[in-house]
Amino acid sequence: MFNDDLRKSAKAGEQDRRDELMAGNRLLGHVVSCTGSRATISATTEPGKTDIAELWSVGRLISIDLGETRVAALTYAMKTGEAAWSDQTSNTLLIDVELLGEISRSPDGTERFSTGISRYPYLGSIAHRIRTSDLMRIYENTGQGSCVVGRLTQDDSVDATISIPQMLSKHFAVLGSTGVGKSTAVSLLLHKAIEKDPKLRVLILDPHNEFAAAFPTTSVVIDTDTLDLPFWLMKLEEFTEVLFRGRKAVVEELDILRDLIPEAKRAFRGADNSVMRRASEKSSLTSETPVPYRIADLLALIDERIGRLEGRDEKPVLRNLKMRIMSAINDPRYHFMFSNSTISDTIMETVAHIFRVPGEGKPISVFQLAGIPSEVVNSVASVLCRMAFELALWSQGAIHTLVVCEEAHRYVPADPELGFIPTRQAIARIAKEGRKYGVSLGIITQRPGELDQTILSQCSTVFAMRLSNENDQDIIRSAIPNSSVSTTSFLSSIGNGEAIAFGEAISVPMRIRFNRVPTHILPKASGVAPPVAEDTPDTVDLRSIVKRMRAVSGPDISGFRQSYEANIAKNADDDELDSWKQAFNEDSGNSHEPYRPEMLPRSSVFSQKVYTQVPEPAVKAEPARVLFSEDARPSLRDSLLKKPLGSLYRKD
Repeated sequence: MFNDDLRKSAKAGEQDRRDELMAGNRLLGHVVSCTGSRATISATTEPGKTDIAELWSVGRLISIDLGETRVAALTYAMKTGEAAWSDQTSNTLLIDVELLGEISRSPDGTERFSTGISRYPYLGSIAHRIRTSDLMRIYENTGQGSCVVGRLTQDDSVDATISIPQMLSKHFAVLGSTGVGKSTAVSLLLHKAIEKDPKLRVLILDPHNEFAAAFPTTSVVIDTDTLDLPFWLMKLEEFTEVLFRGRKAVVEELDILRDLIPEAKRAFRGADNSVMRRASEKSSLTSETPVPYRIADLLALIDERIGRLEGRDEKPVLRNLKMRIMSAINDPRYHFMFSNSTISDTIMETVAHIFRVPGEGKPISVFQLAGIPSEVVNSVASVLCRMAFELALWSQGAIHTLVVCEEAHRYVPADPELGFIPTRQAIARIAKEGRKYGVSLGIITQRPGELDQTILSQCSTVFAMRLSNENDQDIIRSAIPNSSVSTTSFLSSIGNGEAIAFGEAISVPMRIRFNRVPTHILPKASGVAPPVAEDTPDTVDLRSIVKRMRAVSGPDISGFRQSYEANIAKNADDDELDSWKQAFNEDSGNSHEPYRPEMLPRSSVFSQKVYTQVPEPAVKAEPARVLFSEDARPSLRDSLLKKPLGSLYRKD
């Protein structure tokens, strides 16, 4: 169908060209110089007229007639032969063009465009305005999976067509300054990609929470309220990034975690009879193995080391590590990692939900990162990108996944000293090896100069929108081998919604204007408020705002409470246990209830000990201090709920 339309348009274009009354058929100029890739055309205006000058424009294609062939060239610079413009006499125009390819006629009468040039323009050869039919042949892309994403800026009657399979198989990038329409262009490209490849699964790392509105019916939105990303899915480096809040990890604490996490995993495996246990028995467990373990077991192992007689030098390190872990699990912002539901082996459910297997009509997963603490974003992005690659790898390409990284310069900055190394490695692995296993990468950034050039060079299709920074323009020229000065010289002045498209998915670099996206599926931040009405009161209720800021639910410690009840049931009588449960339930509404070591599972020897209070003799007027012995037992309610942690130990 497309080829038939092309033939009809081509014939119509030839008839228009033969009409001598058409202004478009007017002679533009003659070639006065030519090199292997560029040429200069000279044109002369009539005295007092600008008709010829109006036909020339930077970024437009022209045709150089050589008889049997026509050479297509792109205008990239213009100037006059003199320093000033004259209204009384004729003016000489010098136009610099880049040679793109040639249109030749085959023996059967059909015309084809090729990027190679078999015959170069001779001096004096005539330059014309290019035909519409020639434009269609140059930008023709009728292969399987091709689709229309916009119109040519030079001629809006010509479709801008790209190849979706080529764009996805070798990665793509959308670059442009703030406000030029990057998010809208990305949503358009993703809609086309899903339409052409229904089996495609898309994961969008959305730091601004704006893509959910662009895919209201084809996506699931994952935010801090619906996210369930278990901490045990993280590798050791990713987990320590969470504990140390983005700061450099202490080597001694890192070594302790490397030793104790496998022990905690073995403890969970011993108590679990699931398929995970049978599968993990075939291989040894390390701190990197993605199997569940309990934080309670990890803290109990740390307490056990603290209680040893040997190794006094490492006790301060152990205490610091313990406080870091307790601080993390008590932080309500980390609830998505340390909730009670993350203790069980939910890796299949987590992978199926995040990567849409099966898709169930919603192949896009919008991962909103705006509500996640900034010190945890790197770890979350690392886990997701790493899992996307491993999912494609171990499925042997059965699951085709596209990972779209908005603000990619945050994750893979140009400076190797910046950023989170595991995240950089995970994204770089997708960029370098992903095409072999069916995982693609989409890079979106407003600062390509701050993006790792290795990652950008792996993107074989680039949509470069307006970029005002000279360094960013230089980065694009160096990262894209096929780009040239003529193609990128006007990146700083193109309009909103326009782009210079390069690469594998486009036959010839072209300047396009993206199609408009319907208003109801435009990307927009979920937190953007509507315009303020004129009758809005000037006063703002800060009290209600602060109340909402503090209305964050605390961590779910019901699992730890059950572990505690199971351990104290042997030693506590029923009345006292019921009293403690009632007190615990009354205080559970407090989101800042501390996580205590008494709630951890203990060894059988420790759990059999019964502690009591024995008052010491009073010294002068100071209140009597208390120490614990094995002769009497304190009230569980008093010792657990009313006394601070430090008061449980005697201070010498």
